[in-house]
Parts: sequence; C-alpha cells; structure tokens
Amino acid sequence: MELEVIRQTDSEIADLIEKELDRQKNTIELIASENFTSPAVMAACGSILTNKYAEGKPYKRFYNGCENIDKIEELAIERAKKLFNAEHANVQPHSGAQANMAVFMYAVKPGDMVMGMDLSNGGHLSHGSPVNFSGLYFNIVSYGINENGVIDYDKVRELSLKNKPKLIVCGASNYSKIIDFKKFKEIADETGALLLADIAHIAALVAAGEHPSPFPYADFVTTTTHKTLRGPRGGIIMCKEKHAAGIDKAVFPGIQGGPLEHIIAGKAVALKEALSPEFKKYAHQVVLNAKELAQALMEEGLDIVGNGTDNHLMTLDLRKTGNTGKDIANLLEKAGITANKNTVPNDPQSPFITSGVRLGSPAVTTRGFKEEDMREVGKIIAEVVKIGNSSNEEKLKELKARSLKLCQKYPFLY
Repeated sequence: MELEVIRQTDSEIADLIEKELDRQKNTIELIASENFTSPAVMAACGSILTNKYAEGKPYKRFYNGCENIDKIEELAIERAKKLFNAEHANVQPHSGAQANMAVFMYAVKPGDMVMGMDLSNGGHLSHGSPVNFSGLYFNIVSYGINENGVIDYDKVRELSLKNKPKLIVCGASNYSKIIDFKKFKEIADETGALLLADIAHIAALVAAGEHPSPFPYADFVTTTTHKTLRGPRGGIIMCKEKHAAGIDKAVFPGIQGGPLEHIIAGKAVALKEALSPEFKKYAHQVVLNAKELAQALMEEGLDIVGNGTDNHLMTLDLRKTGNTGKDIANLLEKAGITANKNTVPNDPQSPFITSGVRLGSPAVTTRGFKEEDMREVGKIIAEVVKIGNSSNEEKLKELKARSLKLCQKYPFLY
C-alpha cells in the first residue's frame, strides 16, 4: 500500500524501492552491521511524527505542541534504561558516530589525548581515524590486536601509562572476541581516564546476556539501534547520572538541532521488542549461527581472523588464497550473498581493496536461518573463493540458485 502511495507521486522512486525489496528478498544478507526491522518499527519510522519539530528535551522543548512527542521520547528513554540497566539515556543522536561525537564534545577538549582501537584492527572511524573528526581534532594513540586476533590488554595498559589519555574508547566495528570491559576500566582508572564503551555492534548481545555488559564499568556507553538491536537507523548514548546534564547539552544544542521523532518512535518500538523473551532467543541464535558459519569456513580450509568468533561476526582472511576482499565481495554478490570487503590486521592491500571480507549473522538470523543453513552458506562462500579470478559465470549462477533456495526457505518479512 505504501509503495502505491509513493508511485502516485514518484514512479521512479517507487520502482527503485520495489527493486530493492526484491534484492533483499532474494539475497543472503551477511553484512554484519545490517538487519531487518520488524514491520512495527518500520511503520513507526514512516509515521506522521516526521512532521513535528521538537528541539530540546522532553517537557523542556523550544516548540509548542510536543505533549505527545514528549511521552513517546520518554518511553524510548525508559526502555533503553531498563534494557541495559543504565542510569541515564539520551535517544536523540541521529547515528552511532554522532553519539560518539557528543561524548567527545563533553568529555574532552580539542588537542586532548584519546586512545581508541585502530580502524585497520577492527575499530571504528569515530574512534580516532585521521580522516574523521575524532582524529582531526584530538591527539590519538591507537591500540590493536595481537597475532591471535585478540586485544593485547598489556599493550593497551602500556600505551595508556605512557600517553595519559583523557578518554579511552573500547568497543569495535569488526572484532570477533569478547571485550573485557572490566580490564579497560582498570586501565582507565590507573591513568585517570574516562571510559567510553561503543557497543554499536554487540548491543543486542549485551542486552540478552550473550556478551558481558560494560555498564558496571564505563562512564559512557554508545550504540546504534540498527545493527543487532534490530531497530531504525540511529544512535543512543547512555551514561552515569553525574554526566547526564553534560551529555544532553552536547547532543543539543552541541551537535544537533531538532531530533528525528519518527525515528525515536521506531527506537522505542525496537527497545520494547528487545525486552521480550523472544529477543533473548534471537540473540542466542545470532551467536550460534555465527559460530557455525566460522566453523564451516575453517573446515573448508579458509582462514578466519582469530580462528573463530565469540559474537555475531568474523573476518575471512583471504591472503593465502591470492584473492582480494574487493574481488570476493563482488563475486559473492553474483552468487546471491551480500557482504563487505574489510581490512585484516597488517593488511598489504589498501582500504579500498583489502585482503578480507567481513561476515555477520544478525540479518539472516532475523530471517530464520539456523545452524544447518549457515553450514550451507559456508559451503557457498568457500566455492566462491575457489572460483576467485577465474570468472566462472556458470558456477556462479549455480551458487546463486543455491542461495536463492535458502532465501525461499524463509519468506521475507514484508
């Protein structure tokens, strides 16, 4: 129905949305940062709430007519606090990167020393990359992973003692092991640093008890809502109560104007869903599926950074195969699987080419995939890697048919 409404005004956009719907229906989605919202979340995001301006906090707005908006945002806040056992929550950030930006704005000043995970080792742009605001305006010291694919906490401590950062950022965009938030807190306390835990990727796993929580330890916790949490595209900041007023001011008027209240409504719906027993089962299956996929790939003779996964993602290391991440990601798409090229530690290729492919289980788990399905996915991926640069189009068509069969086994949500 919604598509037909669009078509009446703009047939070009309607046609492209329809094509994208078809792509999502008939593709195995392994991009670790993507997921499928529920129809309820999607409906909230497309609601009349998009019409309302609501600068400021609930019950302290700069615009009139916010009585319903206030209650919606208040529900989102309370649900976030309940889900994560947080003291304070701000649900207004438009993205995870902006959530991190607001924490930086409150916690440190331009030129201060900040320590974060190196982008090429699994960190995020907003953890100190030189092309990002975090690397442009702050002095960054980066830590990484060792030859086993694990954060070297002794090295982190050594770097912290040497550089005396004002803020330490933990959490990652591509790290497949359990993060020791308690150890990070001990390191931060030893040097007097504040601690920011970015759980954008593992938020659902934290909420469901599938990964240790940072909340007893971190001063600030940021997350996106659209990855494992299965909500709309957006961000949330949670923090200790003593930082609440400063964080709220950093978000507005610090880095943003009016909040996206239709997206906040979508966040509220997603957070309610995440409080359900069914969501805990989902998060558990996400981990089971990721472990099964990693095991299947390794049994096919392929390398996984860190030799497996403890969460929802993994990185396929292609260096010994002679393929690049860019090439294999493109070939996977021809075989009906969507993934993204990604650097591996000490990658000889540029970030535009890479030697790895990142794979994740959240979206296919939402769709209904189980362990046996992930083994078949692993076999398809292994066949694609074997094809490599030979451009065997007939074999790719055969693999695409196998991918499509899996998709048809689990009808799409919409």
